[in-house]
Amino acid sequence: MSGPNTNYDPVEVAALEPAAVQAAVDAALAAIAAASSLDELKAARTAHQGEKSPLALANREIGALPPSAKAEAGKRVGQARGRVGQALAARQAELEAERDERILVEERVDVTVPALRRRLGARHPIELVAQRLVDSFVGMGWEVAEGPELEAEWLNFDALNLGPDHPARQMQDTFFLDPVDSGLVLRTHTSPVQIRTMLEKEPPIYIVAPGKVFRTDDLDATHTPVFHQIECLAVDKGLTMAHLRGAIDAFVQIMFGEGTRTRVRASYFPFTEPSMETDFVCFACHGSGSTTPGSAAQCRTCGGSGWIELGGSGMVNRKVLAACGIDPDVYSGFAFGLGIERALMLRHGVQGMHEMVEGDVRFSQQFGMEV
Repeated sequence: MSGPNTNYDPVEVAALEPAAVQAAVDAALAAIAAASSLDELKAARTAHQGEKSPLALANREIGALPPSAKAEAGKRVGQARGRVGQALAARQAELEAERDERILVEERVDVTVPALRRRLGARHPIELVAQRLVDSFVGMGWEVAEGPELEAEWLNFDALNLGPDHPARQMQDTFFLDPVDSGLVLRTHTSPVQIRTMLEKEPPIYIVAPGKVFRTDDLDATHTPVFHQIECLAVDKGLTMAHLRGAIDAFVQIMFGEGTRTRVRASYFPFTEPSMETDFVCFACHGSGSTTPGSAAQCRTCGGSGWIELGGSGMVNRKVLAACGIDPDVYSGFAFGLGIERALMLRHGVQGMHEMVEGDVRFSQQFGMEV
């Protein structure tokens, strides 16, 4: 076994030559100075201070030197590594300061600027009107009834005395489910809810049925293919037209104010007999028909007639009661209904259907939470 190499010349180790160490330091300082971000500085640290950096490799060579040469080589490499470490620390502080200053500028929040708040939504006035209509009947002791929007043709037409040749059963008025002979339609009114109730419950029956209905109408100022109705049905012993008039009068006064007068006109509906249309006195002109008392200008709300049409009503047709298994010789009933969109237009002067269906939140917000 040979002894230590006492004659080893450290100059012969290339990595430990003063010129090589100085070159490694110069390269490290140049890379550190050129780093313009903390990420670039991290890369420079790995390249010039990591385990495989030139100075780290030179430091490993010191162990192979004889004792007489280790001190000088260690001092040379240690000073070099110290300079690189100091340069890295100084550049790290500079880049962190620049980063903090940039964040303060880019992420600055001016607390004096008015807040940009997202516009809040609101319940649609159609829903609010429907709720008010329902509440008026619930307050009189009636129940709320609901049914499916996809309805059997028999419940939508036949049970309501709408025969196969009735115009309402033609394709231009009704959405039939494909195939046409499937016997399913999108309900054209909420009257099937009344039929379902009479089939399921024994009289006495007092229900109010709000809901969405569908007809093949084009969207214009007064029509829409999807709209809302509310219908009321009462079936009991001894009900007459007088009870119907009383229920309508009570409803009108709840909706349009105490003292609002009504009148009726004879009409025809297949599911009621006798049938009538109900009008109530115009709330804008109070029945005068003019914009101001004594003026020749016609009231725009009622068209100068002094009356506003409310909706159809009548005594439930005996055939409808019989179709639902109710003895028409024992029980009688009355029904009436109206469009909820029409009620909204009447109460608040909404000019057209477009405002109701376009979804502009500003339209809903003006009504608040109660109409």
